[in-house]
Amino acid sequence: MRVAIMQPYFFPYIGYFSLLQAADMFVILDTVQFQRKSWMTRNKIISLKGDSTYIKLPVKKAPLDTLINQIDINNEVDWKTTLFNQLLVYKKAPFYTETMDIVKNIINADTNKLVDINKNILLEIINYLKLDCKIVVFSEMGLKVEEVNNADEWALNITKALNAEEYINPPGGVTFFNKQKYKDSDIDLKFIKNNLKQYKQYHLDFVPGLSIIDVMMFNSIEEIHKMLADYEEIQ
Repeated sequence: MRVAIMQPYFFPYIGYFSLLQAADMFVILDTVQFQRKSWMTRNKIISLKGDSTYIKLPVKKAPLDTLINQIDINNEVDWKTTLFNQLLVYKKAPFYTETMDIVKNIINADTNKLVDINKNILLEIINYLKLDCKIVVFSEMGLKVEEVNNADEWALNITKALNAEEYINPPGGVTFFNKQKYKDSDIDLKFIKNNLKQYKQYHLDFVPGLSIIDVMMFNSIEEIHKMLADYEEIQ
């Protein structure tokens, strides 16, 4: 079994979905400390100025050591209207209607938890793209793992507890993970690097690495499948 483990991101970029698509099981890690001003609560979309701008999910204030699964959305702020207005920048995009239907299903769902909305984002989008991957939330698994002594051992110990043979991670983990630990545990450690293929974004110069929303606005499901599969495996 091939496992990927990531924190829950807000409308993540296509590389996140390449990782998900390449995995047999995708574990949402929600029992570590919440990181402020991270991809968990924001992402980027295109700007008519030719660059990018942030879309944001407001959350309630909490102590610095609060875990991700304890973070609440601040629904006292009218962030939904703000988001929908920001996405009007895509009104002339070829797949605006289809993409907005998905975004509305996610945003209008009755939820107050950061983890829940970010999980729903993944579920709605993989359903639209017809991807085959099991998504689970770590805190809901009841999985017994060995004690974690270093940050890079969360993925290792969860993979071991699942009796999986392979763990995959984004390329940013190349310098973070201790490869010897995985080798000693007979786990094949690989890194998935999406090539971020260019596509037409109106008449503007291409802006890479934007939210999956941008990809869906300008590309068909078939085109997105090709983009998801356009990655390299690094060991």
